[in-house]
Amino acid sequence: MRRQQGMRLDDRYVPYLQMAGLYHLARLNDRWFRLDEALVSAFVERWRPETHTFHMPFGECTITLQDVAYQLGLPVDGRYVSGCLSEFHIYIDGGRPPWVWFQELLGVIPPPSQVQKYAVNCTWFQETFGECPEDADDDTVRRYVRAYIMMLLGTQLFADKSGNRIHIRWLPYVARLEELGTYSWGSAALAWLYRCMCRVANRHVVKLAGPLQLLQSWIFWRFPQFRPTGYEAFSWPLASRWAGYNPSGSEKGPRVRAWRLRIDRLQSREVSMLINN
Repeated sequence: MRRQQGMRLDDRYVPYLQMAGLYHLARLNDRWFRLDEALVSAFVERWRPETHTFHMPFGECTITLQDVAYQLGLPVDGRYVSGCLSEFHIYIDGGRPPWVWFQELLGVIPPPSQVQKYAVNCTWFQETFGECPEDADDDTVRRYVRAYIMMLLGTQLFADKSGNRIHIRWLPYVARLEELGTYSWGSAALAWLYRCMCRVANRHVVKLAGPLQLLQSWIFWRFPQFRPTGYEAFSWPLASRWAGYNPSGSEKGPRVRAWRLRIDRLQSREVSMLINN
């Protein structure tokens, strides 16, 4: 999972992030944890696209909207988030060329070497919008806020398998910063995670994308015996509990097999139905 290490959370961004319902996600970016690939792989093997549930020894379970709200602090009510990846340019207001609109909203345009069709390399975002100037006027701050939110959405919630590109499909949303809070970002994030896990259920697909921090935090909260030790203190949102977590760096194959065995032995009494214990 890639953090926005090159983009500082400026205090001037906070009112916009709070208004958008993304402030808690931005705070999580500063208190991140590494992905336990072996554990996540063992769980995803039990995902069934037909029911959108994990088939466990004791029955079925899944991640819900309540989990999204509690784990990531995202809004789960509001307008639906939609978009188009393959023919993005058709849906731009007024039929403007997408890169013209990009320049209008962010004040700069990336060089061709940093662009792959409608996606921009993360490194360019970090180098260009890493730190907002101290003497920036309101219009400049808003441009930096738009870049920060695009980076937040593109790396933390709706990342692709490359993990290092930001799609510009978020332009219609950041164009109207005051309306960002009317969308159900939690619902969209959960739908994207479901879709990514359904895709990787195909044996020909080898990489998993999506908000994997949500998946791993859900596992730790719902299955107490799988939690790492030494992480008892927590605040809001709940995923912040695992800040700094760094799983074993040993070979993945044996660890996946070990997790499979532990999951096979799970019983219903070992599952936490409460989200705050």
